[in-house]
Amino acid sequence: MTGAAPHPKRVLIVEDNEVTRDVMALILESDGYEVTTAANGRTALERLRGGERPCVILLDLMMPVMDGWQFREEQRRDGALADIPVVVCTAAGEGAQKAALGAAELLSKPVEADDLLAAVRRFCDGSSCCGT
Repeated sequence: MTGAAPHPKRVLIVEDNEVTRDVMALILESDGYEVTTAANGRTALERLRGGERPCVILLDLMMPVMDGWQFREEQRRDGALADIPVVVCTAAGEGAQKAALGAAELLSKPVEADDLLAAVRRFCDGSSCCGT
């Protein structure tokens, strides 16, 4: 059985670059989303396992401590977290295509504000939000 229903306007950004993380958060907050952030996959998993339930996770792949690939492995193994959609945001190039298998979407960095908002809206607005 899956965890609690996702918050319809909460987004979790998992990104080690502080400037990128802050810019993404500012764009989303200005559009009415509640944003939480984590600088690596381990911190993100701790937040999620602590009860945070976003409608989508924006995930960088190359991070210290726990990278995006490790995060995805852990997330998919955890029945309470596996159904939260993930949008991979990376500059990793062609190799990222394979790494993003299982992700709902892939955005190439630098991510344009319109593309970021469109991706988040697909998962967080209305009936398209996961679990609703």
